Amino acid sequence: MTSTTAPQGAALSEAEHKGLADAVRVLAMDAVEQAKSGHPGMPMGMADAAVVLFSRFLRFDASNPTWPDRDRFVLSAGHGSMLLYALLHLTGYPGMPMEELRRFRQIGSKTAGHPERGLAPGIETTTGPLGQGLANAVGMAIAERHLNARFGDDLIDHRTWVIAGDGCLMEGISHEAASLAGHLGLGRMNVLWDDNSISIDGATDLSISDDVAARFRAYGWHVAAAGGHDPAALATAMAAAIADPRPSLIACKTIIGYGAPTKGGTAGSHGAPLGADEIAAARKALGWALPPFVLPEVVVETGKALGRRGADARAAWAGRYNASAARAEFDRVMAGELPASLAGAIGALKSQLVADQPTLATRVSSQRAIEVIAPLMPELIGGSADLTGSNNTKVKTQSVFTRDDRAGTYIHYGVREHAMAAAMNGMALHGGAVPYGGTFLVFTDYCRPSIRLAALMGLRAVFVMTHDSIGLGEDGPTHQPVEHLAALRAIPNVHIWRPADAVETAEAWQLALERTDGPSILALTRQGLPAVRTEASAGNRSARGGYVLAAASGAHTVTLIATGSEIEIALAAKGLLDADGIGTTVVSMPCMERFAAQDAAYRAEVLGVGTVRVAVEAGVRMPWEWLIGPQGAFVGMTGFGASAPYEELYAHFGITADAVAQAARDRLAARNA
Repeated sequence: MTSTTAPQGAALSEAEHKGLADAVRVLAMDAVEQAKSGHPGMPMGMADAAVVLFSRFLRFDASNPTWPDRDRFVLSAGHGSMLLYALLHLTGYPGMPMEELRRFRQIGSKTAGHPERGLAPGIETTTGPLGQGLANAVGMAIAERHLNARFGDDLIDHRTWVIAGDGCLMEGISHEAASLAGHLGLGRMNVLWDDNSISIDGATDLSISDDVAARFRAYGWHVAAAGGHDPAALATAMAAAIADPRPSLIACKTIIGYGAPTKGGTAGSHGAPLGADEIAAARKALGWALPPFVLPEVVVETGKALGRRGADARAAWAGRYNASAARAEFDRVMAGELPASLAGAIGALKSQLVADQPTLATRVSSQRAIEVIAPLMPELIGGSADLTGSNNTKVKTQSVFTRDDRAGTYIHYGVREHAMAAAMNGMALHGGAVPYGGTFLVFTDYCRPSIRLAALMGLRAVFVMTHDSIGLGEDGPTHQPVEHLAALRAIPNVHIWRPADAVETAEAWQLALERTDGPSILALTRQGLPAVRTEASAGNRSARGGYVLAAASGAHTVTLIATGSEIEIALAAKGLLDADGIGTTVVSMPCMERFAAQDAAYRAEVLGVGTVRVAVEAGVRMPWEWLIGPQGAFVGMTGFGASAPYEELYAHFGITADAVAQAARDRLAARNA
């Protein structure tokens, strides 16, 4: 087996190293200049460190970019995307011909302004929002160690490498993520810090005076420093990082825009083209005589040889993989396939719930579902941001993932919502893990950047968000989400589930796990809810996002649409309207996004044609307009909540069956006037 504690490749000659590093610099200058936008300084400054990493330490095979046991490389400083694109081109990754570098930042190109996962092989994650890549890498390192505990060194034994900038380490998420990595002892995570002391505004001492090295040492990291343009010193530091059992930070003291005679070392090279005169002068300083996007043949051959360097290691891994008794299960989890028994187990749970008709908070119903799912899905890795008992996210069959027990499937994230959400994305990106994590719905504000990136990347991550409305009661308006459902529904490609009872909660879990092209949020109650799905039914009724829960008896005149805890109110309002002879249907809308994706005929069948529509939800009206129309009514919140028992709050804010029924009557009267 290839050792993970020693360099993986021989040192390049001085000429070979300079040729590749300068190729990165020139390609970055030229691509940014041609696009008339971009960030040339970081690729030029970190070219030496990146070439040392790719030539000696990063374990990869360019011909097989999805090799499961490859090292993961994360460019957290995503604004320097040309560094990654240039390296992918030079080492021969498929999908990154020179033409793509010429089309940097153009519509339809694979070379977006910031790296986007899925556009080209070798882009492990979408970065750009600073610090996110660093936190993703923590999740990747967690997934690697967990899979190593499951499948052993023969199948999983690799590292996660990160290039991060000053901005990444300023962002609050980096503090949370680095603290978590140190606590968990994620020694397979190595970070190269582009320590260039420059940000967009100018020198970093305008805004920061932290002792970054001391901060990381306090987190429990190994910390080293190296001249960022000294290949031998960089290699020594990387070898030491590999040998150390702790996560490592290597401060690479670089000159931003290295090679640019007047803009190098200044903010002028950070986020704008260098200009034709400066590029010409840089070419002269570097000894580079070729025109834009033309490389010396010797550099081309050296780069391709680096791309083949890991072929023997991959072939050896393939031999172990082919001989492994765990191969079928390994393939299943790495492909993200669910156990064949899962659907039947959830079906059995639903049957039991229909029989028992329990009154449960949906956070408890969620825990009931996890109790069924977790034993069948050892790849399910849960956690909570210090709210395990409140979120009901841990079940008895789960042990805790720690520095001493990598087989654990539950993570105590501490009060680190930012890091939790980003690490969940990292696990999903790595493969072999299906992450879920919990906090209060109001604290999705802390998770939102990662939720958005999960949606952009199409990742399967399940965010279990409890205490979903004024129904949480006495904690008051600081903790009562009012605008959050609307804000989350505004993010494309996120499914927000707000189930009404235990059966819908089980269905939501099933659909969230079956979904492989984006994240799901489960918005769950603190307060108990009665069973509303009291009859057995085939299939998953929630699968289309909305359905008729209680049909009108007689002519369908009014449609009441509700989610979650307000279904109970809608059903009571139906009783009042039915007593008045007004035929009323109640529609449960557990996932507005899935309902919107249905065909027009189905939506019309559920909502009715020409009916008065009234929506009720303990949140703001904003996301409901398209469903209720200009003649519809909404019963919900128009401002922040208050501190009181939840029953009093619903009455105080007028979210009652009487209010819903009266809103329907008023709309009928207005229509008939």
